[in-house]
Amino acid sequence: MNTTAASDAGQAGRPEIPTRLVVTALVREDGTVDAGELYAVADLLGMSETQIRLCVKRLVGEGRFTQEGRGRKATLRAVADATGSLAPDAAYVRHAYRQDAGLAPWDGTWHLFAFAIPESRRTARDTLREHLLHLGAAPVQSGLYVTANPVAELVDAQARHLGVADALTRLSTTDLRIGAVADPCTLAATLWPLDEIAERHEHLAAFAETCLARLTQDSTLSQAERLCMAVELAAHFTAAMQPDPLLPPQLLPQPWPGARARHLTATCWHHLRQRPPTGETTPLRLFTLYADALPPADDA
Repeated sequence: MNTTAASDAGQAGRPEIPTRLVVTALVREDGTVDAGELYAVADLLGMSETQIRLCVKRLVGEGRFTQEGRGRKATLRAVADATGSLAPDAAYVRHAYRQDAGLAPWDGTWHLFAFAIPESRRTARDTLREHLLHLGAAPVQSGLYVTANPVAELVDAQARHLGVADALTRLSTTDLRIGAVADPCTLAATLWPLDEIAERHEHLAAFAETCLARLTQDSTLSQAERLCMAVELAAHFTAAMQPDPLLPPQLLPQPWPGARARHLTATCWHHLRQRPPTGETTPLRLFTLYADALPPADDA
């Protein structure tokens, strides 16, 4: 794929990046955000000075940041770790790369969860359902969910936290049939929207490929351009990964675009971290979070 095609593909699937996400993504390890960098990156993302100024005002008003100075010469200081919106779930991401490397093969076991929680506890019921979906489970029928990954401990912990452990039933089986469908790969294609998941990874791969070409071929990238690239890469990665149930490779069409997209993303992050912009002294907190989640450069 040439650079132009990759750029077009990346733009077509470009995730929306809210202004406050840009601010939190630029928090450095010392908890500060340089307003000059913030405005420069926002400009590259097509955001106006007014948008950023109002966003900063709201964040300061909410007590999330303090501000020293004004305008582009200001320094923002995070009151607490503000990078959660773009931070990867390290355990989840590590599992994805272990699957890609063939280190987490499927043992053929399906894990099922069922619950019957009354309307009077609707909030707990909805929260448990969302937790199951977040863990990659798919609904089989009302109140019954299935996943190929062993997440029972996580589901149990959430059910106990919500006070509905007595309403949760779980079981594991190697003999799952839905109607006349019993083939594992066919079941996976029936239960999960694999085409949509693959398309999101194709968008990530296209964007990461464009980033990698710029990082390896353009020695004139400015600090603002590199920071903008990091923010967009994190947003694309989140958009592709958060809805991904991380099904074992044995259940997915091959070659699966998720593996390629993750490989390209990891390579981009390693280049971004290894070649810091001139004058940069304190790395982004985001770089550290991704370094904790992604495999070493040799394994990416």
